[in-house]
Amino acid sequence: MIEDIRKSYELSELTEAAAGDDPFALLRRWLDDALQANLIEPNAMCLATVDEQGNPDARFVLLRGLDDSGLVFYTNGNSAKGRQLTHRPYATLVFWWGALERQIRLRGRIEQVSDAEANAYFARRPRGHQLAAWVSPQSEPIPSREWLEQRAAEVEREFEGREVPRPPYWTGYRLIPDAIEFWQGRRNRLHDRILFTRQPDGGWARVRLAP
Repeated sequence: MIEDIRKSYELSELTEAAAGDDPFALLRRWLDDALQANLIEPNAMCLATVDEQGNPDARFVLLRGLDDSGLVFYTNGNSAKGRQLTHRPYATLVFWWGALERQIRLRGRIEQVSDAEANAYFARRPRGHQLAAWVSPQSEPIPSREWLEQRAAEVEREFEGREVPRPPYWTGYRLIPDAIEFWQGRRNRLHDRILFTRQPDGGWARVRLAP
C-alpha cells in the first residue's frame, strides 16, 4: 500500500563545515556527485512558475549552464513556461537525486540570456533537436500525432542541406538565486537542511533549518 512505503535515509550527512560559505561551490560538488553516480538525467530540475491568474505550475527542464551568476535552461519562449516567466520573472528550481538522498531548492529572479549565448548553445544541439524547435508550437493544442510527424517531415525538407538556425522564439533563461537550500536525508526524518540567503552586499548568510 502506498501509505506504508517507508525509506530510511542513511547514506550521508550535511554539516556546516561540509556546506562551507559558498553555496555555488556546494552546488557544483553535489552536481558532480550526481554525475559520478550515473543517474538518469542528473541535470534535470523542476521549474516552478506562476501564471497570470496566480496559479502555480511546474515541469522538469534540464540545466544547460552554471556560473556564479546563476543557472541556465533553454525552451520555447512562446510556451506556457515562457509566457509565465515573461509575466512574472521569478521562479523556483528543485533538484532531486533520490539515489543520493539529496535535494536542492533555488529561488530567485529570471533573466533572459543574450542572443549570442542562445545561438552558441543552439548550435551545439543535435540536428534533430534543432529541427524539433521549429516543428513544435510548444504548449499549443495540435490535431494529432500524425500532424506533428508530417510537420517534422516538412521542416526536415525545408532545412535539407543547410544549417538549422535558431528560431527567434527559442531562447534561454537564467535563474539568479537569492535563496539556495540543501537537503540531505537522515535517519528518522531528522534531515539536514542548510539554507543560504543572498545579502545586500552580494555575500551569503547560512542557517540550519529544522527538518
